[in-house]
Amino acid sequence: MFNLVLFGPPGSGKGTQSINITQSYGLQHISTGDLLRSEVSGQTPLGIEAKKYMDQGLLVPDEVVIGMISSLIDQHPDARGFNFDGFPRTRAQAEALDALLQFKQTQIHLVLSLEVPQEELTRRMLGRAATSGRSDDNAEVIARRIVEYKEKTFPVAQYYDEQGKLAVIKGDLSIDDTFHALSKEIDRHLLPVS
Repeated sequence: MFNLVLFGPPGSGKGTQSINITQSYGLQHISTGDLLRSEVSGQTPLGIEAKKYMDQGLLVPDEVVIGMISSLIDQHPDARGFNFDGFPRTRAQAEALDALLQFKQTQIHLVLSLEVPQEELTRRMLGRAATSGRSDDNAEVIARRIVEYKEKTFPVAQYYDEQGKLAVIKGDLSIDDTFHALSKEIDRHLLPVS
């Protein structure tokens, strides 16, 4: 089983590249946002627990999210591997995920970090907001989100870099060129299914 983490700042193209990676390498996609929504709408015990926090505007505790990830992994015993999209976001989450995967006799094999200059992120997000009505529609809000991302995820990158698992990828290329750069790193561990 091959497990991959893909992360990058808002506007880095992480969602698009996650879809490309998942399809090309036959991995199961794990997006914690999608997972939370699915568990809540399915009224699972973990979803009911998560909803209590969400209804109060609080972050769902890491142990609840890890429980959901554990459940999802168990639902796919024959999976080729998992693509963790934007999770873990903190060092504590990375440590909890590693502990969970170790318990399941696997690990994170590769962490890909998309790096995009702030001016390009701002340009992309302003464009996205204009077409989708998203709330991150001004440069000030975008700048805050990028700063928050850097503060929280730098320790995650450092954590995986210490394990020799981190690869930093230029994310300001075309979609195809960025995917090619990501694929070069993944191909060292796993070949595409198609």
